[in-house]
Amino acid sequence: MKQADLLTKTVKENPKDEVSLNAKLLTRGGFVDKLASGIYTYLPLGLRVLNNIKKIVKEEMDNIGAQEILMPSLLPKENWEKTGRWNVEEMYKIHDENLGLGWTHEEIITPLMKKHILSSHDLPKGIYQIQSKFRNEPRAKSGILRGREFLMKDLYSFHDSEESLDEYYEKVKQAYFRIYERCGLKEKTYLTLAGGGAFTNGFSHEFQTITSAGEDIIYICKKCGNAINKEVFDKKCSCGGKDFVEEKSIEVGNIFKLGTKYSEVFDLKDENGKHLIMGCYGLGISRLMGSIVEVFNDDKGMIWPKNVAPFLIHLVSLDMGDVDVKQKAEEIYSILQNSNLEVLYDNRDDKTAGEKLNDCDLIGIPLRIVVSQKTLKEESVEVKKRGEKKAELVKIKDLIDFLKNDI
Repeated sequence: MKQADLLTKTVKENPKDEVSLNAKLLTRGGFVDKLASGIYTYLPLGLRVLNNIKKIVKEEMDNIGAQEILMPSLLPKENWEKTGRWNVEEMYKIHDENLGLGWTHEEIITPLMKKHILSSHDLPKGIYQIQSKFRNEPRAKSGILRGREFLMKDLYSFHDSEESLDEYYEKVKQAYFRIYERCGLKEKTYLTLAGGGAFTNGFSHEFQTITSAGEDIIYICKKCGNAINKEVFDKKCSCGGKDFVEEKSIEVGNIFKLGTKYSEVFDLKDENGKHLIMGCYGLGISRLMGSIVEVFNDDKGMIWPKNVAPFLIHLVSLDMGDVDVKQKAEEIYSILQNSNLEVLYDNRDDKTAGEKLNDCDLIGIPLRIVVSQKTLKEESVEVKKRGEKKAELVKIKDLIDFLKNDI
């Protein structure tokens, strides 16, 4: 894409009504636009990131045999009255229609499965969706980390035994860690024991990513590397460890063993009359995007991991008044595109060199390639990784081979 054609523009100043770093940087970089508290429009750059994360999540869910569906966002009151959750504060309601907006979907998926899971031969089953959720969030002050409308993946599994649930639960754990690894967060993300909240009477597991911007406090066991949320911390770990490191963190996923809580309410049974055992596995797509920004940044802007970045390469043409520079930059842009490399090409002729380079840092694309009078004298371009100080000259004739080895 040519940057002169890009819908959005960067902004120098931080938005006055945002307090979180992710909201400030994403707004300044032209990734999101705030409509109201906790409600954002995802602009072209932001949507590309969101779709990259979504693609990773879908691939990992498909790899464990889960099947994708899409359930409604408008949910009937009667389903929620059966579970006693119609009056929860989180749920937006349309009272004159007896409908609510979906903030979770246990009450919808469970009766749906009565039509499709007819015997134990149909088990286990994992069914997921990626959908906008709506939650009456009183603390919508953390940018896209805690929105009132947000994109989420929720997976539900169905089993005829605790052993089957345990096995599937472990598969999902590993799939989640692969997601965080592909998004660049694995080294900072910990499996964390937490309370079950409104979803289960027992414990749950969260995936918590370490960052100073975190809203949670976790204690990481030095012995096993797992963590415990402060809300359930009792100074000992299930592995026997008693030495912990306290950290601030952001929850980037949570998983629950629901048992028969919902299958009993909706009478979901196998052919022997036994209520099915369920699991629930949530992961906020937009929340993960915000978490990545909170973790990967510096005083100049965002630093996107390559798997989720809006583009892999930011090609910058300086000295646009020079015909040779402009022509060579266009040639390099074509070469990169023909090599199936995703490129944002800064061909703007109304920006100074400093403005262009500052925008590169703010937007945070992993690799910057600069074409200028100076580099062309060496028949080269300047290549620099975002977040690193060192740049190097690479001969134009060797550029594609260099990129294939370096990316």
